[in-house]
Amino acid sequence: VRIGPEDVGQRVVVRWRRPAPSGEDEVTDVVGPLEAADERSFSVRNRHGELVVVPRERALAAKVIPPRF
Repeated sequence: VRIGPEDVGQRVVVRWRRPAPSGEDEVTDVVGPLEAADERSFSVRNRHGELVVVPRERALAAKVIPPRF
C-alpha cells in the first residue's frame, strides 16, 4: 500500500477485500479522490459520490493515479 495522509486530495485506486453478502470476502477496487487516510482506514469518494471507507487491514494495494480526463 503506497498511499497515506500526504496523498489526501489525490485520485487513488485501492484494491481491497470487501465483505460479500455470501459471508465470503470479494476483492474489488475503489477509484476516486482520497478524502482521508490514517493508521486505521482510507476514505475514498467513488464516481457515484459515495464515501467508501476501507479498513487498512483489508487493503491489498493502493496507489495514486493520474486525474480523469
